[in-house]
Amino acid sequence: MTTVQLNNVDHHDMRVITRHAAEFGDAINQVLVFPTEFEDIQREYPIFFTPDANGDLQAVALLGLDRDENLFLDDTGWQARYVPAAQQRGPFVIGMAESGGDPMIHVDPEHPRIGRGMGEGMPLFLPHGGNAPYLEHISGVLRTIYTGLDLIRPMFDAFGDAGLIEPVAVQVQLSDTEQYDLPDYSTISGERLGALDGAALERLHRAGFLYAAFLVVASTANVNRLIERKLARSAAG
Repeated sequence: MTTVQLNNVDHHDMRVITRHAAEFGDAINQVLVFPTEFEDIQREYPIFFTPDANGDLQAVALLGLDRDENLFLDDTGWQARYVPAAQQRGPFVIGMAESGGDPMIHVDPEHPRIGRGMGEGMPLFLPHGGNAPYLEHISGVLRTIYTGLDLIRPMFDAFGDAGLIEPVAVQVQLSDTEQYDLPDYSTISGERLGALDGAALERLHRAGFLYAAFLVVASTANVNRLIERKLARSAAG
């Protein structure tokens, strides 16, 4: 991906297609999520931890059971009240300004969501150069991601120090002959979290991650919603 700094001169007529579809990279069975969006994520998706390419833990929302399966995606779009920030951001990233100084929004002009002129998509700029509402929304999405990136390592350090992280066997039995075993996931132990003494709870709270721990535990109930979606899709053929 090659990006350039977004500006209202070179990109005055740029539009972004906001609908969700496989052609835009939405046919995935898990997506990276950030502590800054855990509250929204846990209402819809199960949150698990899995190693990244370097072996460090990262948080993901589980979207499907098969490879490239997003059970929240259908022909009409993404069927959930909240779409994870990593899938909302589309062609945008935060990068350093060309002249130095504060980080700025950059865009990939060749991204499949990008359009020009009066075609499909939401405008980024108003006719006289100000930011359009969609660009303000994207600014918020990028803040969610990049603030969240700074919190990931401290969060896992805090969870680890409290002894809360444990491997979990994600086993889904759809029928007598169809079962899914999803390896390499871990989660927050609800039992250990409930057994923390006052001092440990205070440390986790002061670090800012006590609420996040409870959100992760609560989110695992959404595995049942995944099963319901999988069964409904299988029944529909």
